[in-house]
Amino acid sequence: MNLDHYIEELKTLVNVDCGTQTLEGVARVADIIESLWQREGWHTEQVNLGDNVGPGVFVSNKPQAEQFDVLLVGHLDTVFPAGTVACRPMRQDATRLYGPGVSDMKSGLLNILWAMRGLDAKDKERLAIAVAMNPDEETGSVWSHEWIGELAKRSRCVLVCEAARADGSLVKSRKGMAGYHLTFSGVAAHAGNEPEKGRSAITALARSILAINALADLDKGTTLNVGVIHGGSAANVVAESAIAELDVRFWENDEYDRVHHALNALCEKGFFEGVTTSLTRVNHKPAMAASEATQALMKQVEAAGREEGIPITWQAVGGGSDANHTAALGIPTLDGLGPVGAGFHSPTEWLDIASIEPRIRLLRRVISMR
Repeated sequence: MNLDHYIEELKTLVNVDCGTQTLEGVARVADIIESLWQREGWHTEQVNLGDNVGPGVFVSNKPQAEQFDVLLVGHLDTVFPAGTVACRPMRQDATRLYGPGVSDMKSGLLNILWAMRGLDAKDKERLAIAVAMNPDEETGSVWSHEWIGELAKRSRCVLVCEAARADGSLVKSRKGMAGYHLTFSGVAAHAGNEPEKGRSAITALARSILAINALADLDKGTTLNVGVIHGGSAANVVAESAIAELDVRFWENDEYDRVHHALNALCEKGFFEGVTTSLTRVNHKPAMAASEATQALMKQVEAAGREEGIPITWQAVGGGSDANHTAALGIPTLDGLGPVGAGFHSPTEWLDIASIEPRIRLLRRVISMR
């Protein structure tokens, strides 16, 4: 392969501010990747997922197929705000590429394209292949998971092309995740003159954190983290309102059910007299577990690795992806089919240059074995 060409194409994707809420940037990435596929002669279409997010992109060699042999999944968005690219555009040293979304997951998008560029013509004729690229994975695929789910139901298996782990491992399972907002509504009062007339939303918030933390079960890998809080108006005013943002992670979906019911009960009861608490779930991804069918798919990937001379190892990871949704539908799903990278969601994000070509070959081989 022409690695310089790959890197130039990758630069056009990375050097666009495309955080999920930067709709024009996500749309720009959608236009770029769609154009690259169109040059290869594939059917493409942009999918309107509503006014709150950018477009999705659907690609297929046989768009009308009743069943796809494989659905390849990637996402167009990043977590970085507008202005990030101006501060740190894509760059490279002797062994790595750096930049916002370089491994999470612009390179994964490009690896799908390059794997299909080199697919044998007989395989392209024989197989029905679909590619779905969504605009909102980084915020839980709230607007796109139904679209991807419907495509997954038409597919024999799903391969999500997020980056392989830093040690080269692919992903066989992922924690489930859920996000909540807790809104506390109290009564404002002068903190010096008549504090007894107030009911502090911040006090209720503080007490809620202790109760929420107590719901964790570290032995089972169930964690709860209040990561953002804000509220109040001034130091001399009893706070009338406050908000907490909660992240929940779990290996077992039964654990999620336990936590969800407990949170509802706690908020209904309240944490401080005179302050009401409302609970809103803002996103949810079920846990991704390796079913028997997924384990059979793992063996196929391992066989493809042997043929390509690429050792295959597996990890279970705590972060969620679109693989969580498709696995929950009962579709054999694996993740981490992109190049090797790490430092996701941080300024140190990197992509291993030497892994690009082997992981393209691996993905192509796995697909040709369908």
